[in-house]
Amino acid sequence: MQTNEDGTTTIGVGLISVGWMGQLHSRAYSNLRYVYPDLKVKPRLVRAADPAAARAEDAVEVLGYEKASADYHDVLNDPEVDVVSICAPNFLHAEIGIAAAKAGKHFWIEKPVGRGKEETRAVAEAAAAAGVVSSIGFNYRHAPVVEYLREIIAAGKLGRITNIRGHMFADYSSNPNGALSWRFVKALAGNGVLGDLMGHLVDLVQYALGPIAEVTAVTSTVYTQRPELPMGSGTHFAVIEDGEMKPVENEDYAAMLVRLSGEAVAPEAVGTLEASRVSVGPRSSYGIEIYGTEGSAHWDFERMNELHISGGLGTQDQGYTRVMAHPGMGDFGRFQPGSGTSMGYDDLKVIEAKKFVQSVLGRESFNSNIQDALSAAQVVTAAERSAETRAWEPSAAVSGTTAAIKS
Repeated sequence: MQTNEDGTTTIGVGLISVGWMGQLHSRAYSNLRYVYPDLKVKPRLVRAADPAAARAEDAVEVLGYEKASADYHDVLNDPEVDVVSICAPNFLHAEIGIAAAKAGKHFWIEKPVGRGKEETRAVAEAAAAAGVVSSIGFNYRHAPVVEYLREIIAAGKLGRITNIRGHMFADYSSNPNGALSWRFVKALAGNGVLGDLMGHLVDLVQYALGPIAEVTAVTSTVYTQRPELPMGSGTHFAVIEDGEMKPVENEDYAAMLVRLSGEAVAPEAVGTLEASRVSVGPRSSYGIEIYGTEGSAHWDFERMNELHISGGLGTQDQGYTRVMAHPGMGDFGRFQPGSGTSMGYDDLKVIEAKKFVQSVLGRESFNSNIQDALSAAQVVTAAERSAETRAWEPSAAVSGTTAAIKS
């Protein structure tokens, strides 16, 4: 990193894997100068890596990286790279995350960081040993209305939280001819919807309310076979007619009963969490409902810029009021001047990039980190274990996370 005469810091950016998410990270870095000029950061897109030649070429020609190659080690070995975005498939996350830490590179990595808690813990230990900053792709926590929801819960405006309900329902695999990508192969993805979607939901709950202490779970595989998709071609949204059928090795649906920790802002609250990748109807209905003794609130990503809050006790009409996102919520004002003009998914990644870079610069840290990823992985692993044992399974609290605590 280099600080210029005008006080602006130039940060060298490296990218590993130039798929959709890698492109999104790149745009997020580039937009920092426009959305957060007061951050006084100038990201420099130094080097990208992708084994697909066409993608490596796009990194230079389209995204604006100075260099690109097939081997991710080229990114980690480049002395001009200060931070690395790791956007490769799940089965490579732990390997690359550990390598990035050992190379002394601060890294922003997509979830799940590992195929279960052991791989995630290995990355956490490597990051701690190297003293590097980490940030995790838990993008839903950055929605301005979610930030606001977290604030009103901590302030006690909903009273004592009694119970919660969360869901992450997607339809990207609802077609039985949806391609058998790496996401359905246990050796490559680890678990299925537990790691892919439930991990996001667990983080959302823990960010807003505090650690999940105990779970009991059930899982199911709705489609046991799918047509194979060669690695590196297409996406997990692809539909293949008359393809060779191969077995699906992990779960399509998962549900959990949860008990929150007594150290949360919602002491000993209970609830239900569900996730599905085969739901017919919901496109990306990712939501959370919070119920307290003096009010309740609910949010759904499909209507990302809206929060519904109850009127509270003692009134004749205790129904919900729709509150639109506005400049007083989180970073909304950085993107839109007033309520009713909506933010989008990409904007959440710009916020995520800002929090990551801010932490790398040694300023106040609000980013999700590898400890948050480990905490979510422990809950997911406990759920996977519970689905086998049909018993309640504990999840130990992880210190150093950004999970909610008592105000």
